[in-house]
Amino acid sequence: MQAELIRRSLLQEGHTATVVHDGRAALDAARRDRPDLVVLDLMLPVVDGYGVCRVLRQDDDVAILMLTARSTEDDVLLGLELGADDYMTKPYSPRELMARIRTVLRRSRPPASGRPAPPVLRAAGLAVDPVRHEVRCEGSPVDCTPGEYEILLAMAAEPGRVFSRRQLLECTRGIDRASTERAIDAHIMNIRRKTEADPRHPTRLLTVFGVGYKLSGERP
Repeated sequence: MQAELIRRSLLQEGHTATVVHDGRAALDAARRDRPDLVVLDLMLPVVDGYGVCRVLRQDDDVAILMLTARSTEDDVLLGLELGADDYMTKPYSPRELMARIRTVLRRSRPPASGRPAPPVLRAAGLAVDPVRHEVRCEGSPVDCTPGEYEILLAMAAEPGRVFSRRQLLECTRGIDRASTERAIDAHIMNIRRKTEADPRHPTRLLTVFGVGYKLSGERP
């Protein structure tokens, strides 16, 4: 069984891992055990993977990697819109899966101590704190997925710079190779929902038609 093989691979890398076989059990286990990462199949009984992802995103900021045979662009974009940090399709390489897991965990954890603390980045009413791994909008905390955080971190470091979708895709370093640059649009849409007074008419995270996106250097 694939789930058991993944569990053994995680144990070999020093992680603890729990396997469950339906969506309701997954939600119960996540609330009980508070994991750092959930590897989530979409085709689960009782509650499907999309439903599990939606509920987890309401409850917690746990990292979520979707691993599924559903590989259309619409499937990928929906998974990202619901808040998944990575989306990987079957068949897959076990070595790549472990590399993806390491990447998602690294992005979702704060940096190690012992180094000079990087400054809080401020632009357009946003504050991105690389030490606390936090984002604030006009002083209020913004609940970002690791992928959304990485996009904002890159853009806040250079407010006013226009980033192409490909450049932002590289910032996230976790989106499935089968997806396209349109996946970035899902992240941008989610960020706007969380930071803009009117996401349909953004004043912070702006579209530069034909090129990509930029974070305004001015306060909205």
